[in-house]
Amino acid sequence: MEIPFTSSPRSSLGVEWELELIDTGTRELHSAASDILGEISAPHGGEHPKAKNELLESCIEIITGVCQTVREATEDLAETLAEVSAAAERRGLAVMCSGSHPFSDWADQTISPNPRYAALIERCQWIARQLQIFGVHVHIGIRAPEKAIPIVNALTAYIPHFLAISASSPYWIGTDTGLASSRSKVFEGLPTAGLPYQMSGWTQFEDFMETLISAKTIESIREVWWDIRPHPTFGTVELRICDGLPTLYEIGMVAALSQCLVETFNTQLDRGYILPTPKGWVLRENKWRAARYGLDAEVILDDRGGTTPLRDAMRELVDDLGPVSERLGCAEELVRIDDVMTGGASYQRQRAVAAAHDGDLTAVVDALIAEMRGGRPQAMPSTSRSAQPLPAP
Repeated sequence: MEIPFTSSPRSSLGVEWELELIDTGTRELHSAASDILGEISAPHGGEHPKAKNELLESCIEIITGVCQTVREATEDLAETLAEVSAAAERRGLAVMCSGSHPFSDWADQTISPNPRYAALIERCQWIARQLQIFGVHVHIGIRAPEKAIPIVNALTAYIPHFLAISASSPYWIGTDTGLASSRSKVFEGLPTAGLPYQMSGWTQFEDFMETLISAKTIESIREVWWDIRPHPTFGTVELRICDGLPTLYEIGMVAALSQCLVETFNTQLDRGYILPTPKGWVLRENKWRAARYGLDAEVILDDRGGTTPLRDAMRELVDDLGPVSERLGCAEELVRIDDVMTGGASYQRQRAVAAAHDGDLTAVVDALIAEMRGGRPQAMPSTSRSAQPLPAP
């Protein structure tokens, strides 16, 4: 099976951001996506070019065009976010983003009227029905399919980095799960989600997709929802590992990290280097550690079981990617990783807000809405001794 690959400008990027629609009275998820999309699509004479339905009617996904810089991508998202937010406010709703809603029940959610989603529910049943989760996907352009698989393999070593810095789903239906990212574990329930298989190259990827389609496991390669995957139609490597990020500030941060890593691997391939393919058992354990402990995880470095604090690995990575970020024009966004590690990732901020309000999770929703409106993380309440305020804008 030959899978055509659309060449993309090197290190171009696109971002997809899944937004939750919130009733400002109850703070519950509210099904209004189709109504809002109908309103904001009308001026375009058809479907909105940068906003669409997702699985749940309480979610709208906004997307960028093909961008060259991280700043261009965040500005693109900001324009569509403003449209969605205004339409939501006219209905008494607000917009926020987190990997999971702190207390809404998936059983109460309405599925979007799309045959694709109906087919997913029919096939996967309860596993798909409970996907009340929200994420951020970053596409980075590459020029040729033969680069896609080596880059995907190499990127898997950084799954814990992306997951920990974006983790924003500590709560599930009103309960603190004890995890930094419950979303990542819920999503793994789908048969074609989770860690990517480690392929030897594009030909093996084509053979594997042919097997899945012939066996009727999937109808198209769009239904392979790996944490990191090649996207032949867009000509990109797509990083799907991140939890939903509450602010444009953090969107820029993970977009910069994605762009810098892919550009680094692109350059190494051009110079004749063979990119590393981490051991599967190390990947699985490190992903679990990041999902459980977030930024406080100790990640495995080698087959002998040597470990290092993920925070140290993150700081070293930011330093290593500094020159690349300067060339790509995203140095300002990349160093935000240090700011968020100091001020707290979303899962930490959410728990701090809950602790400061005697466990009231409606306060967590209010804080997430405020962060979305403000565009950047809020400092954690002073009741959290480890909290340090983020720098002023």
